Amino acid sequence: MSLTRRGFIGAAGALTSLTLWPGLGMAAANDTRMLVVLLRGGVDGMHVVVPRNDPAYARLRGNLAPADARALDADFSLHPSLSFAHELYGRKQLLPVVAIAPPYRQRSHFEAQDCLENGTARPGGISTGWLNRCVSAMAGSEALSLTTVMPLIMRGPGDATTWSPPLPEEVNPVLLQRLQTLYAADPKLAGSFARAVESQDMEMSGGKGGRLPQAMASAAGFMAKASGPRIAFVEDSGWDTHSNQAAVLARKLKELDAGLRAFHDGMTPLWNRTVVIVLSEFGRTAAANGTGGTDHGTGGIALLAGGAVKGGRIAGDWPGLAQGALNEGRDLRATSDTRALLKGVLASHLRIPESALETKVFPDSRDVRAIEGLLL
Repeated sequence: MSLTRRGFIGAAGALTSLTLWPGLGMAAANDTRMLVVLLRGGVDGMHVVVPRNDPAYARLRGNLAPADARALDADFSLHPSLSFAHELYGRKQLLPVVAIAPPYRQRSHFEAQDCLENGTARPGGISTGWLNRCVSAMAGSEALSLTTVMPLIMRGPGDATTWSPPLPEEVNPVLLQRLQTLYAADPKLAGSFARAVESQDMEMSGGKGGRLPQAMASAAGFMAKASGPRIAFVEDSGWDTHSNQAAVLARKLKELDAGLRAFHDGMTPLWNRTVVIVLSEFGRTAAANGTGGTDHGTGGIALLAGGAVKGGRIAGDWPGLAQGALNEGRDLRATSDTRALLKGVLASHLRIPESALETKVFPDSRDVRAIEGLLL
């Protein structure tokens, strides 16, 4: 094949660019993806990853403890609804991080979510989000928020856009649970309401329904493209389980599991260069309350999933559930700062310099050391 003068000049120019700016070649080779999933409401980490061998767990949880949990290691099990997540764990592509929380230590959903999204040690006072600032630190990258409005975590000068998935037809499962008691006392409406709930349960079975699986599948549709966004964000509500927690979380965790499967299947070409971060604003109380649920707590759970994750193990420092080990005598004590986890992922996976992480992405966080060894 003959090389034209124009082709020679173009090839020479490309070679010169890669020689003078080797980062361009590295960027092409480092085509990584990261999806952040925020579960709003304070998910009960001890219902997701069960500390079955902690001697105080059975006493604190009683009948609320999930039955038939799937073993992870000698000390922890995974909720039975998370079948695909358990499969990922077996493939060493799921890493649960226990006893983790943002630096906020109160129990307000709004303040805790504000702190988690703005990436600082306190709610308020900053109007941009850490995920947007992360995009700003990555030249030429863009992010997508699969939400109806731009959430705080994605607000800022970075290149971020929103895309709103179609509205779901099903009713929020938490609302159904709260209405069930009301309708159960009505002799005329109780039967119809029960059939409506059963019908929705059947539609949701197999992970085919729900807003979260749809959003995560859509995220994969965008991110798997060669020119797709490297960073995306999805959110889900309904994780505030003050009552009837076992039933609500069995349903919600099935949706999360379906979302992980849908995202995995859609990201197959790039799965080995992908990390999914699942977060919530705080955990729940160590003890069950009187209505089959748990109340706002402190230490929670984070999940890392993806082909780039060094999984198949439990991360984090478990403080135990003995009375003297609990935060204020009621909560699992947080032993890791969420920002330390995020720093570890962003530094290793997205190659963001430590200086930018400490001053720009997570301001005034020099004392928060990144957790290392999270990824391959």
